[in-house]
Amino acid sequence: MTVTGKTVKRDEIPSLMNGIGRAARAAAAILAKSPTEIKNAALGRAAALLEARSADILSANARDMSAAQARGLSAAMLDRLRLDEDRVEAMAAGIRDIVALPDPVGQVMAEWTRPNGLVIERVRVPLGVIGIIYESRPNVTADAGALCLKSGNAAILRGGSESFYSSHAIHDCLVTALEATGLPGTAIQMIPTTDREAVGYLLSGMARYVDVVVPRGGKNLIARVQRDARVPVIGHLEGICHVYVDGGADLPMAIDIVLNSKMRRTGICGAAETLLVDRACAGTHLRPLVRALLDAGCEVRGDTETRAADERVKDVADDDWHTEYLDAIISVRIVDGVEEAMAHIAEYGSGHTESIITDDPAVAERFLNEVDSAIVLHNASTQFADGGEFGMGAEIGISTGRVHARGPVGAEQLTSFKYRVRGHGQTRPV
Repeated sequence: MTVTGKTVKRDEIPSLMNGIGRAARAAAAILAKSPTEIKNAALGRAAALLEARSADILSANARDMSAAQARGLSAAMLDRLRLDEDRVEAMAAGIRDIVALPDPVGQVMAEWTRPNGLVIERVRVPLGVIGIIYESRPNVTADAGALCLKSGNAAILRGGSESFYSSHAIHDCLVTALEATGLPGTAIQMIPTTDREAVGYLLSGMARYVDVVVPRGGKNLIARVQRDARVPVIGHLEGICHVYVDGGADLPMAIDIVLNSKMRRTGICGAAETLLVDRACAGTHLRPLVRALLDAGCEVRGDTETRAADERVKDVADDDWHTEYLDAIISVRIVDGVEEAMAHIAEYGSGHTESIITDDPAVAERFLNEVDSAIVLHNASTQFADGGEFGMGAEIGISTGRVHARGPVGAEQLTSFKYRVRGHGQTRPV
C-alpha cells in the first residue's frame, strides 16, 4: 500500500483500517497530554517543510491536475485542486497562524463553588480521534492535520482520489515534522488507498477507534456520510449562500460586495449563489448590479423583472434556487423587502452564509438576528465565511448543523469538555 499504488485488495481493507485506528487511538492518548510547546514546534516545522518541499508538492499536484483534466473535471473542481507557489505559501502561513492561537486544551471554560464547598470547573479536552473525509482540495490536508494537532486530536485523513498525490506530498511534511519533534507520526495518518470501501469501513466499522467524522465535500459525499456513519458527524452541507441588497443599500458598495461574493472564487462554499434585490431599490440598483455581474463573466438567471433589466439574463428555473453552482452562475430575484428576503432564505438556503447590504441599522439588526444560518454578515462579502478570516488560522469546514459546532470548525471547535470537581471530604446526604 504505497502512494504510487493507490489500490489495496478489498479483503485487506478491514485489517488496514483497524491498524490505522489502533495507531490513531494510541497517538491520541499521547497528544492529549503533550505540552503546547511541543505541538507548536511540530507545527512550525511542518510549515517550514511545506515551503522547503514546495517543488515536490507542485510536481505531485501537476500529476493530479493532468489526470483531472483528462477526466474532464469542471473548471470549479480544477480550481479547487490546483496548487501554485502562493497557495503552498498560504498553507504554511495558515499553520503558523494556528501556532499563534491559544491552545484550547486545558482551558477552563467556567468555574463555580457549590454551597457545600465543592469547586467545579468545566475544562476543554480533545475529542480524541477525528476522521476527516474531503474532496478535491489538497490544502485541507494541511489545515485539518494542523488543527487536529493543535487541539490534541489524532487525525485519520481521507482525501479525494483526484488530489491523491498532492495530499500525500503534503502529508509527508506533517509526518516528518511530528517525528522530528518526538511526537508519533501516526498522530496524522492518511488512508493509503482510493478504494471507496475504505471510506465505508471508516464510517461503519471503526466506532471503537474514531470519535467523530468531519466530511467536507459535495452533496453526495455528505449524504453518504450522514447515512452510513456509526459515529457522530460534524456536517457541512451545501453552501447555497445569499446576498440581499436592501432598499437602504449604497449602490457602489453593493456592486463591490456582490461581485466579490460571487466572482472572487466561484468554486468555494462561501460563494454567493443567489442575489435578492429589494423592490424598493430595484429601479436604481437592479440594472447596474446585473450588468456588473454579466460584464464580469457571470451567467445571470433571473425572474421576469430581472430579465427585463438586461437581454443577456436567462430564465431562472425553480431548481436554480436550490442549486449550489460552484461556478460563474447566479440566480437573481426581486423581493418585497427584508421580510420576503428572509422567507426566501428560510425556504431555499442551506444554513451556511447570508449577507445583507444596507445602510439601515434597524433592518440590518433584524436580518442578523432572525436569519437562521451559521454565518450572517452586514455590508460584507460572503467569501469571508472562512476560518482563517475569522482568526482561527484555518478550518476543517463550515458546519451547517447545530450540534457541537456551527460555522467555521477550528481548533477550539475540535474539543469537548469535562468537569473537574475538587472537594475536602464532602459526602452526599442520604
